[in-house]
Amino acid sequence: MIERLSEEARQRLKRLTLELAGDRAPALEALADRTNGEFGVDPFGFDPDYALSAVAPFVWLYKKYFRVETHGIERVPSGRVFLVGNHAGQIPIDGAMVGVSMLLEHEPPRIVRAMTEKWAASLPYVSTLFARSGQIVGTPENCRRLLQMGEAVMVFPEGVKGISKLWPERYHLKDFGLGFMRLALETATPIVPVAIIGSEEQAPALLNLRSVGKLIGFPALPVTVTPIPLPTKYRLYFGDPLTFSGSADDDDTELDKKVRVVKTTLQGLIQQGLEERKNVFW
Repeated sequence: MIERLSEEARQRLKRLTLELAGDRAPALEALADRTNGEFGVDPFGFDPDYALSAVAPFVWLYKKYFRVETHGIERVPSGRVFLVGNHAGQIPIDGAMVGVSMLLEHEPPRIVRAMTEKWAASLPYVSTLFARSGQIVGTPENCRRLLQMGEAVMVFPEGVKGISKLWPERYHLKDFGLGFMRLALETATPIVPVAIIGSEEQAPALLNLRSVGKLIGFPALPVTVTPIPLPTKYRLYFGDPLTFSGSADDDDTELDKKVRVVKTTLQGLIQQGLEERKNVFW
């Protein structure tokens, strides 16, 4: 009985996704019908049909709540690609909105595989939901395999430091890790910077209780002024693909030079978005 109810709920959610997708529905159905191995999932547990159901609440948020608009999404090439964005908002809605944009606005629609924090895999139910929806723990080996499979991979090089920014730090990029650049060089993967405007006002944080967060297994515990994200208007700016030459085995100093190019380009896109925006909420 429980399994039947679960399947019925999934089908309702899938219908909601397709209804909200409008004329994109046939393309999404075709994407969901793609075969992933003998058991219907890829090596990471991703099920395209399940993902079409699970994404329904985020499609609603994309269309109705955050009213997302995109700029330059046609710049995202086919084949393997890194989408590198600024991270903020206390909960990873920003990554979900980029993922939905690639389903609804990119031609053809693409599934974005996001790199999640390692601690997310320890969360009951959530870890299974992430896996079935295509999101995986952000280890170098997992990321390398996805790129070799020709996937679009979303990374936030700021990590937890980005998502838990305090209000005065909004839209100022934190230090980037180097791992994504090593993998980009190793796999000859282009990097598309994505400026996310709107996420950094959705849940303004006044302080971060890191020590308390560690006690309950979280890497950070920002205290926000709102119990739910505010309905800020999201604007996504996709930059031109960046390609880099060199060796993945170069020392950190050489890699950092390339990472700084990505960071500077992304900061420029963020500044463009902020200058073009007239209001946070519309």
